[in-house]
Amino acid sequence: MTDGTSFVQDVLETYKRAVYESDVEKFLSIYSADVHIYDCWGNWECKGLSLWKDSVTEWFNGVKEDGYLLKVDMNDLVIEENTNVAFAHCVVTYSAFRENSEEILRQMTNRFTFGLKKGNGSWLITHEHSSLPIDMQTGKGIFNREMGEEK
Repeated sequence: MTDGTSFVQDVLETYKRAVYESDVEKFLSIYSADVHIYDCWGNWECKGLSLWKDSVTEWFNGVKEDGYLLKVDMNDLVIEENTNVAFAHCVVTYSAFRENSEEILRQMTNRFTFGLKKGNGSWLITHEHSSLPIDMQTGKGIFNREMGEEK
């Protein structure tokens, strides 16, 4: 992009690269200062970039300590945007593997919705919601998409 504008797709590509690189600053660069996040892990919600930074730093440090790289795939992506507001929803799969290996060691799939606002020509995530369907018999999250699909 030569005109300085960005697209929602660019934000999501930065998300994927930052996770793969475990780059906290690059990851946080796509979020607004007043971001509001509903995440699947540990806390009911996270309000504000400084609290989100704590969670992301812990996540990326854990990935590094385990010696993993994370590949992010976004499937069934739908993006709706107008001049200043956009949302995207998709199925996100995180695959852990070791450097120089194609073998997937762990994998998890979540459902994501991103709300974005544009300021100064750039999109920033202002709301993020990740979720898992729940197995009603066990009360546990369904991490494998195929198990959660209706037959």
